[in-house]
This record gives sequence, C-alpha cells and structure tokens, in this order.
Amino acid sequence: MTAKLKSGDQFPEMRLPKAGGGEVALGGARDKWQMVVVYRGKHCPICSRYLAKLGGMADRFAAANTDLVAISADTAEQAEASRAEWDVGAVPLAYGLDAEQMRAMGLYISEPRSDAETDHAFPEPGLFVINPEGQAYMIEIANAPFIRPDLEQILGGIGFVQEKGYPIRGTAE
Repeated sequence: MTAKLKSGDQFPEMRLPKAGGGEVALGGARDKWQMVVVYRGKHCPICSRYLAKLGGMADRFAAANTDLVAISADTAEQAEASRAEWDVGAVPLAYGLDAEQMRAMGLYISEPRSDAETDHAFPEPGLFVINPEGQAYMIEIANAPFIRPDLEQILGGIGFVQEKGYPIRGTAE
C-alpha cells in the first residue's frame, strides 16, 4: 500500500519532461504557488474535459500567483498527442511519471484493463496545491476517474489562503 503524502509535508521534488519540449520542476521553494494536476493519461476522456476546463482558467490561476502543470505516466508520444488533440490552453503537460514518483505523492496506481486503454501502469487523479515553501498545502487523491475537485472552489480557496494567511489544515495526528 502506498503511504499518503500528508498536508504540510514537503512535496517531493522532481523534474519531468514536458510535451512540446523542456521540462517542469515540481515541488521545492519558489516565488509562486504551484498546482499539480495528476491525470490518468491520453486514454481518459474525463481527463481531457477536466484539463480543458483548467486550461480555460489558466489566466485566473496566474493572476492568483499560481503556476499550473498537469502530469501523467504517459509516454512522450502519448503526451504529444494529448497536447495536439486536447484543448488545454497554456497548461503544460508533463509526462513520464514512474511508479516510485507516484508512490511518493501517495497516488493510487492502476494497471490497464486492456491494450486499448494504455500499455503501462498509470496514476489515478490527484491534485496538489503547493505553497511557495514547497509544502503540500491542499491535497486531493482519488482512486477512480470520476472524482475531481471543483476548480472554481480551488481557485477561490487559493485566493482566500493567500489573502488571510490561512494555515495548512489537516495536520493534527
């Protein structure tokens, strides 16, 4: 069983290649907030719709001092196809997430049901809001494709915590 990342923990630092070239850095101290959306992969139509909604809100997240990135275990070819076919706007699609990285984030991992789905293990959805100190501030981890946090509510929450200095919640043992 995968241990779950706890609120307030340092988000695991990692670098992943990005569709279109370059790479993205996850976690670590930075001058902005970061929201990492874990998606199942090219095979998932729910992911496509969710990331399209996120892409349509990218400017609003940027105005809230929050960088966005969507990550998956997809191959370079799958990520490039998603980037070309999906309407994700300015949201970078990073790929190549491996099982060790998935476990470090506490994600649920699934095996494909058939070759028509995909050809590798993949993460179920997750969403992490990371504060500038690199701490996991908000965490949503799902075990099925049907559970997705409301992006409007997340955006409003980010604005609230930045304005009010609201503490990280869920840290009591």
